[in-house]
Amino acid sequence: MTKTMTAAAVLLATVAFAGVAQARDQIRIVGSSTVYPFATAVAEQFGKAGKFKTPVVESTGTGGGLRLFCAGVGPDQPDIVNGSRRIEPSEVENCAKNGVTGITEITVGYDGIVFVDSKKGPQFKLTREQMYRAAARQVVVGGKLVDNPYMKWSDIDPSLPGEPILIYGPAPNHGTRDAFVELVMEPSCLKQAEIKALSKDDAKKACQTVREDGSWVEVSENYTTIFQKITASPSALGVITFSYLDQNGDKIQAAMVDGEIATYDNIATGKYPVSRPLFFYVKKAHVGMIPGIKEYIAEFTSEKAWGPKGYLVDKGLISMPDAKRKAEAENAAKLADLKLQ
Repeated sequence: MTKTMTAAAVLLATVAFAGVAQARDQIRIVGSSTVYPFATAVAEQFGKAGKFKTPVVESTGTGGGLRLFCAGVGPDQPDIVNGSRRIEPSEVENCAKNGVTGITEITVGYDGIVFVDSKKGPQFKLTREQMYRAAARQVVVGGKLVDNPYMKWSDIDPSLPGEPILIYGPAPNHGTRDAFVELVMEPSCLKQAEIKALSKDDAKKACQTVREDGSWVEVSENYTTIFQKITASPSALGVITFSYLDQNGDKIQAAMVDGEIATYDNIATGKYPVSRPLFFYVKKAHVGMIPGIKEYIAEFTSEKAWGPKGYLVDKGLISMPDAKRKAEAENAAKLADLKLQ
């Protein structure tokens, strides 16, 4: 298809959308299960104002949400997608192929990935390298890449508990899984000479693939499922987000990672090593077609919501510094175009 034909198709879809926009008078939001509680809280506050209906917010995982968001323009497609990682260039390309060319990116705050177990279990003190060695399908032992031989934590390091390795982690449809790979597995894996000697594809596979022998159990549902698993098995470890820990700290505890504990201040200052920004993305073609999108954005980026004393902080969001919040609010208000770095 030529660029002229593509542009014509997009224009036709937009015109058709304008004619049927009132078939949907409610904002539809998909995406990250991490951002879900924050988006839901904003949606509820937004709906209470009474001018617009409360948006429908779905927890689909970041990757799944972006696939839905990028599927096209029109009332059958979502207006906003939440992300616990940044949109990837390949996803932007997929959006463009389907006519989604105007996208605004808004950073909303920070969250940390935490490794937790039941308060009835051992208190873990881990390094990112130890966590990588516990989770990876293959690891370097004696200069060779072999199937993961570690069955107990103490097999990795005698200072760790002599308990079987059992990790409940998010499935690949979750942004938390992507962040775990990016922030924990890859840095520990790629620094090894044996991995550096591999081809780019083989190194990527070695550093991103989790074990399949029962020591890592994928959970495709939300964090409640992981919470239930680790409270039922006190020696099991779960990979979740700080916001969920913050809401359930009476029953679960976080491991120390590289000598740092996950706290609000440590994540906000970048001291805690496994932290990441959170986002949402707006489909600009839907603004003015689906009622309330600009007003929803204004609610989310208001000080009463995402400020240091806002209601989202009570939900576990790590608020951005003042200057960053101001810049993001201005960016959101003018619906600035996405710029990939």
